[in-house]
Formats: sequence, C-alpha cells, structure tokens
Amino acid sequence: MSIVMSVNAGSSSLKFQVFSMPEEKVLAKGLVERIGLPDSIFSITVDGKKTETVCDIPDHKVAVDMLIKALIDKGVVKNLDEIEAVGHRMVHGGEYYSDSVKASPEAEANFEKCIPLAPLHNPAGLVGYRSFREALPRASHTFVFDTAFHQTMPEKAYMYGLPYEYYDKYKVRRYGFHGTSHSFVSKRAAELAGKPYDQVKTIVCHLGNGASICAVENGRSVDTSMGLTPLEGLVMGTRSGDIDPAILEFVSKKEGLDIAGLMNMLNKKSGVFGLSNNLSSDFRDLEEGMDSGNNEAKTAFEVFCYRVAKYVGSYAAAMNGVDMIAFTAGIGENSGTVRAYVMKYLGYLGITLDEEANKKRGEEIAISTADSKVKVMVIPTNEELAIARETVALV
Repeated sequence: MSIVMSVNAGSSSLKFQVFSMPEEKVLAKGLVERIGLPDSIFSITVDGKKTETVCDIPDHKVAVDMLIKALIDKGVVKNLDEIEAVGHRMVHGGEYYSDSVKASPEAEANFEKCIPLAPLHNPAGLVGYRSFREALPRASHTFVFDTAFHQTMPEKAYMYGLPYEYYDKYKVRRYGFHGTSHSFVSKRAAELAGKPYDQVKTIVCHLGNGASICAVENGRSVDTSMGLTPLEGLVMGTRSGDIDPAILEFVSKKEGLDIAGLMNMLNKKSGVFGLSNNLSSDFRDLEEGMDSGNNEAKTAFEVFCYRVAKYVGSYAAAMNGVDMIAFTAGIGENSGTVRAYVMKYLGYLGITLDEEANKKRGEEIAISTADSKVKVMVIPTNEELAIARETVALV
C-alpha cells in the first residue's frame, strides 16, 4: 500500500484527495477556498465526516501546512513520510508535454514558459507545487497536464486560420483542456462497451460551469472544443464560447471597452449567465426559471444544448462515425433535462433516449435504449483518481 495525494491548486483555492493505492481507496478529501481573502474556508472529509474551519489563510503555504496538520491530527497518516507521492494538476503544458512527467527543474522551467498561454491557471499551479514540495520534500512529485491528452490532435484540428508566423513565433494554436477528465471518461466508456480502448470512437461531453467536448478516436484525442484558452467552444456558465471575432470591435466602439474590459465581458459576464439576463450561471436556477416562464432562462438553456448537439454532430463527422457518447461533469452527470434536450438532435445517429434511466443523477448508467445504434452513457468523472493513477504509473 502507498499513500498518494492528488492536488488541484487554483489562484485562491486548493482541492485535494488522498488515496491508498493501488486499491484506490479515498482516505481523505477536501477543499481550501478564498485563500488570500478574509474568512478563508478549510474543509476536509475523513470517513464520511466533514469538518469545516473558517479563518484567515493568507497564502497557499499556510493552506498546505493546515492540510498536512489535519491529515496527521485525523489519523489519515502518522507522519509525513507515509505520503509517497503528490500528483499536481497543471493546466497548460503547451507543446512541451504529451504525457504526465515527474517534477523536475526542467519541467518547472518549461511550465513557466507556458504562463503567457494560461496567465490565470499556471502561476497558481506553480505556487501549489512549490508549497507542497517544501512541505513534503521526501515525496515524489508529478505534473499532470490538462493539455497533454490533446497533444495527439492532428495539425488540421489544432491550427487556426491565422498568419502562420503567429504559430511559429508564439505557438498560437488549439490546445484544449479538461484532458484528464476526457481521458478518464473515454477509457471508462471503452471498458463499459467491452471494447479495446484503441478500437472505439467516443465523444465525451464534459459539461460543467466550464464545458468542453472531445472526439476520442481509438484512444487518441483528435479534436476538442476549447482552444488556445478555455474560452473557445461551447457556451458555458459565464464564458461566451465561439463568437464572430468582429463582435469585439463592434462592442468596443459602442461600449468604450478596452481589451481588458472585453476579455472580462467574454469570460465573466457572458455564457448562460449573460444570455439569461444575469439570472444565473447555475443550470438548476435556469431550469427553475424555465418552469416559471422566464423566457431568457429558456433561451440560455436552449442555446447551450443546441451548441452541445452541434459539436457532437461535427465530431461524429470528424471521426466518420461514433460508437459511444458520454456525458460527464456537474451538468452532464446531474441534469437529465439537458441530456434529453441534446439527444433530441441525435436521432439521425440511431439513438433513442431511455427516459426512465435518464432520470438518474450522478450515476454511471446507460441512458440510450438497448436497440440504439450508438450507446449513450452518463459516466461520473474523477480527475483526482486519474491524477493519482498517472502519478503511481510514473513513480
């Protein structure tokens, strides 16, 4: 038995799980929120019992120290040497990495070079890693990249219709994100289908506040909806997804917005939140609004589902067929209403919805009828477990 931690550091948050491997038993999990802000929140769950502490946590080092102390105090580990490895979710590995790697000065330097491609995410990943490295110097550390899974995309899928010099000089191209989730879910889909991973075509719909779709052909990502940044693709919680680029000039002149103002609008004020006239980015609120006759909520909901269906159709074409479609993440796993609406567009693929099965929430289940030509599944994602598996394989 070995104890492995999976860590996901955000700019003001730290999500973690502690596993006993290889049996994949969860020993502890938790979240530190509002790091660097007043009334920070530290929560940890051990043996099904959750405890929460509200206090000032000024930086990630303090958060990590609190976490380590809690693991010892609650008997998860007796001493720090029991933690053999820590897997770190690192968002953007650029073109440097097509797989997870052991942490090293070289990997750290390459990751730093990708900061311009992910200025919000990569610095947070580095801060988290360095804090854990200091707290657990004897443990092995690994970098598990969000972008790595998509490095198998062909040039025709990742290049933009821009001057080639921008790719040559700045590596402006499609990278894609949610790679750990897409990899985990597509592998599980193949298991459930009873087919070898390298012989199945799967479309994974990772639908949460951030949402992306991925075409996985014979075990390789061949296209995905997010691009250079997580802003491209689907309409999301507060992100616009695909738009006509000329809209930016038009809105800039009308509203007097500079680049920073435009990017703030696209990332934080758009998506279903903006479409619903600022009602909510939460689909539970949108569905309640629809039920009460709110037209903006209905429009936002329908635009989201329509965009999902269009991407599914385009990826079925890109792979010249599809064997399985998998819904995952917060919305994909829990909203039968979203799934049913998307599947209304997929009858041409020979899919019929099993309405009873579709009522289930957060369960691994087939929601297409047995006679459907393409199997549609709900498969809960587990990025933390995927990170732990990657880490064990490396160390």
